[in-house]
Amino acid sequence: MRRIAVRNAPQLDRWLLVSVAAPRRFTLGAMHVPNRFTGRKYPYLDAVLALARRWRGGPALLTGDTNCGCIGIDEESPAFNKREDAWMADLVAAGWRDAFRDVHGDERAYTWYSPNAGNGFRLDQAFVNRTLRSQLADARYEWGRSVRDDRRDALSDHAALIVELR
Repeated sequence: MRRIAVRNAPQLDRWLLVSVAAPRRFTLGAMHVPNRFTGRKYPYLDAVLALARRWRGGPALLTGDTNCGCIGIDEESPAFNKREDAWMADLVAAGWRDAFRDVHGDERAYTWYSPNAGNGFRLDQAFVNRTLRSQLADARYEWGRSVRDDRRDALSDHAALIVELR
């Protein structure tokens, strides 16, 4: 992997853009979107969406903890608002498919559980652009288990997102 700079890329913390020297090269964008209480979430989402809409850099995958989801399917109890739901839809409209939804349709999967109420949410996504979509083989979530502790969240409070490309 080699870090790359893209004109007009989000100038944000918790963001990394790299070129992956795989047999079929692609760009990987990794993000950790702040939660809405920081006041930085929506400018961050706007910057990522603007980059996605302008993308002309070939095959690419944008992934990470987006702190977003689709209303009614990515939440065990209501949590996502219309703006977060629209951001997900706007990425799809810009040609970036949600890899998990592309493979599993409307199947429910939760990648994080509230420590207070225990209800689940799918906060972690990977979006593949049109150029990379034909190489998508699988997208799934797996919870890490510790040898000493079999709790779902023994290794992390989020499930791992595994994206397999052909």
